[in-house]
Amino acid sequence: MGGVCSKKTDESPTAIRTTGNLPYTADLSSYESACRLDPDLQTFDTTLHARTNHVINTLAVGVQLRALSFDSLKEVTGFLLETNQEVVKIILECKEDIWKNPELFNIVKEYFEKSLQMFDFCTALEKCLRRARDSQLIIQLALQHFEAEGNGSTGDGKKYSRTVEELKNFKAAGDPFTEEFFQIFQSIYKQQISMLEKLQLRKSKIDKKLKSAKTWRKVSCIIFASAFVAVVICAVVTAAVAAPPVAAAVAAAASVPLGSMGKWFNSLWKNYEVALKGEKEIIGSMWVGTFVAIKDMDTIRALVDHLEIEVESLLQNADFALRDDEAVRFGIEEIKKKLGVFMKSLEDLGDHLNGCIRDIRMARTLVVQKIIKHPN
Repeated sequence: MGGVCSKKTDESPTAIRTTGNLPYTADLSSYESACRLDPDLQTFDTTLHARTNHVINTLAVGVQLRALSFDSLKEVTGFLLETNQEVVKIILECKEDIWKNPELFNIVKEYFEKSLQMFDFCTALEKCLRRARDSQLIIQLALQHFEAEGNGSTGDGKKYSRTVEELKNFKAAGDPFTEEFFQIFQSIYKQQISMLEKLQLRKSKIDKKLKSAKTWRKVSCIIFASAFVAVVICAVVTAAVAAPPVAAAVAAAASVPLGSMGKWFNSLWKNYEVALKGEKEIIGSMWVGTFVAIKDMDTIRALVDHLEIEVESLLQNADFALRDDEAVRFGIEEIKKKLGVFMKSLEDLGDHLNGCIRDIRMARTLVVQKIIKHPN
């Protein structure tokens, strides 16, 4: 310990050194290193050192006089209370943290529920794509009939009758993207945005906890040092009452086995930090998965809007073609020009839908892998 145990002073014969095979030497050395790196710990250690020397010197005087006065015992109890209050003050200044809580479980559960709803959205989009492909087939069939009917009227005496029939079927099919689809889209999109905000908030909280690592380590050092000094002084008092020589009292204090407590603090802190980092990895994976899902939905919406424009244009041409035979020829020619763009838009949307499904599955798998690796 920087002040209490590692400094040998000529003025005070009662200063305790960390030499020899003491069971807590490694922990005190760690505390000394922390003191050298942290000004706050240096201040705490200096104060603790001064108080400890004062108390032990008071006890030494009592032992040399072959008696422990009431004032001496009062000095000891006052020191213990004052030191404990200092520890309480520092802990209260640091926000109380949670080691294990149901928040991670709840947010993971919610994430998987939301990702399943993304599959529902993909299913709804697939239905719309099937209707769009059916409309494409109807248009292609109308074009085939138009080519066959181009040389004259059909058997029923009406020119382009089959072409007109297919154009009516195409018009009756209408927009493949229903109002129900857009309602599903809006609902799931809002849920994904909400999920992203929750994950971002949780991620920020974890970052703050990790940033407070130095403070928590400082608190651990202070608790260890305070407990060490308290037990040492109690051992000095006990030894002084039983055996008057000061050397015997100090020897009794040096035999106090506090190494296990220091190791426990270190283990506790390491477990906490590892758990936080593991939780951050899980949250990060879910955040990335949600972010990608939102971007996929943005792209899908843009492709849907573009495809709807193409469908609307084809419907307008089909409606115009139904006016008369002359309009059929003009309308079919326009449909031919735009059919390629429509088919390309349909293909792009289908490819992106497949990519979206792969992204969802990959994100879910990655989160599961992180959960398996999570220390808790």
